[in-house]
Amino acid sequence: MEPTQNVTEFILLGLCHNEMLQPVCFVFFVLLYIATVLGNLLIIVTVKNSQYLKSPMYFFLSYLSFIDMCFSSVTTPKLIADFFLERKTISFDGCIAQLFVAHFFGCTEIFLLTVVAYDRYIAICKPLHYTTIMTGCVCGSLVMASWVGGFIHSIVQTLLTIQLPFCGPNEIDHYFCDVHPLLNLACTDTYLVGVMVSANSGIISLTCFVVLVVSYVIILVSLRSRSSEGRRKALSTCASHIAVVIIFFGPLIFMYLRPSTTFSVDKMVTFFSTNITPLMNPLIYTLRNEEVKNAMRKLRSRKVMLGVK
Repeated sequence: MEPTQNVTEFILLGLCHNEMLQPVCFVFFVLLYIATVLGNLLIIVTVKNSQYLKSPMYFFLSYLSFIDMCFSSVTTPKLIADFFLERKTISFDGCIAQLFVAHFFGCTEIFLLTVVAYDRYIAICKPLHYTTIMTGCVCGSLVMASWVGGFIHSIVQTLLTIQLPFCGPNEIDHYFCDVHPLLNLACTDTYLVGVMVSANSGIISLTCFVVLVVSYVIILVSLRSRSSEGRRKALSTCASHIAVVIIFFGPLIFMYLRPSTTFSVDKMVTFFSTNITPLMNPLIYTLRNEEVKNAMRKLRSRKVMLGVK
């Protein structure tokens, strides 16, 4: 007899179980979320309004900041709201929607980071052909392909999960709905689904990570023939991208390139991926990129002058 679907909501056990620490966690996550949104919004506004940041790299960077802002917004507001709720619930439809959107933005960022690496490869290894290769049409197509790739990945993950029967229990030992915790609650054998989920997420993460590493190795090797000033500028830009890649891909590979099991550290690893990484990206790109910092200074000075007038 097939198990029936009788779960209409899930109970999230949350991130912090100590009631004394929950007010502290609330303040911490509110400040963290505000900093993430404002930091990424600042990059978007700077790139959009600066005449000095019109290269494809900054076009991609503004989209990366937008995705980071959205990615953090999928889980953090719900996490913040749940700190003072004794019973943290989410409807079945809301849970599936959260899973879909989180994987959509997460996978889109994976593809976009790969696009950024391709852009840097063309800029550094084929500088004479850069403007003819990275045209506005090509850049727009690459961004669109990243969105489409993220959508396809997310719809596959969602369809694999939504067809499973959930008949109880309905407690998710997490602070948001993700694939692995949901597979543990399904009232059926999820081995095959778990393999497909790991293949879908893990192979995409690992393949893109390998492509990124290879591309940056080629870039670093090609820099040996450059002047010291050109080498320093290229290394500064690539170092920012490499730092983002390591910070972003590390937790993803740990979470999804493995069998469908859960570990006690999963929540902290996921927290790092969904909350710390979106905050680190604007910090890394602004603190290590002189062009972005100069554009921000000029934008601020222009606004001050307009205010005086």
